[in-house]
Amino acid sequence: MIETLLLPFQFPFMQQAFIIGLLVALPMGLLSPFLVLKGWSLMGDAISHAVLPGIVLAYLAGLPLAVGAFSAGMVCSLAVGYLKENSRVKEDTVMGVVFSGMFGLGIVMFSMIESDLHLLHVLFGDILGVTWRDVIETGVIALVTLGFGGLLRRDLLLAAFDPQHARAIGLPVRVYHYGLLAILSLTIVGALKAVGIILAIAMLIAPGATAFLLTRRFEAMVAVSMLIATACAFFGVYLSFFIDSAPAPTIVVLMALVFIAAFIKTTVSASRAAAAR
Repeated sequence: MIETLLLPFQFPFMQQAFIIGLLVALPMGLLSPFLVLKGWSLMGDAISHAVLPGIVLAYLAGLPLAVGAFSAGMVCSLAVGYLKENSRVKEDTVMGVVFSGMFGLGIVMFSMIESDLHLLHVLFGDILGVTWRDVIETGVIALVTLGFGGLLRRDLLLAAFDPQHARAIGLPVRVYHYGLLAILSLTIVGALKAVGIILAIAMLIAPGATAFLLTRRFEAMVAVSMLIATACAFFGVYLSFFIDSAPAPTIVVLMALVFIAAFIKTTVSASRAAAAR
C-alpha cells in the first residue's frame, strides 16, 4: 500500500513535475491576491495570451522562448496602458482588443512556420516533459518574483490600492505599476513549460479568489493563496499519476473544487450567522 502511494516519487520525470509545479505555484499564489483585489484578472489573461507571437519570433530568431514571451507580455502591458491613457475606451475593452489581437497574430504566425514546437504544449504546457534546465529557469523566475513581492510588499500594496497617498509620501507609483506588470509577465513566462499560456490564468486567479473568501486581512490572504496554490499543484501532479490525466488541467480542476468548497463554507457560515441574529 505504502509502496503504491510512494510510486510517483520514484520516477525522474515525476520528480521534475513536482518541483516545477511548486516553483510555478509559489509566485502565482503571491501575485494572485493583487490581481483579484485590483481587478486585474483580465490583465493576467491578456498577458498570458499575448506572449504567443513573442514565442514564435524568439523561435525564428534562435533565442530562448522565455525572452520572446516576456518581451511580448511587456508590449501588451505597455500597449494597454498607452491606449487607456490616450483614448476614451475603458481599460477592460482595451485589454480585450489587445490580447485577442496579439493571440490571433500568434496563431497566424505559428501556422506559417515549420517547427518542432507543439502548439498544444505551448497552450496547455507539458509538465511531464520538462528538463532540469527548465526547472532551474523556472526556479530563477520564482526567486525573482518572490524577492520582488516580498521586499516591496508594503509599497506595492500602497501603490496598487491607494496611489494618491503613495504619491503624497513620495513613492514612484508608475514605476511600481509597471514593475508589477513586469513581474506578472515574468511569472507567466515561468509557467509556460509547466501549464501553458491558457491554464496559467486559472492558476493566477483561483488561489487569490479562494483566499478572498476565507480571509479578511491582506497578509493572511497572501499566505492562504500561496498555500492553496502549492497544495493544488502538488496534489494535482500526484493525483494525475494515478488517474492517468494531464497534470496541469488536474491542478486547475483541484483549484476550482477548492474555490467551490470555500464558497459553500462561507455561504453556510453567513446563513448561520444571519439565522442566529
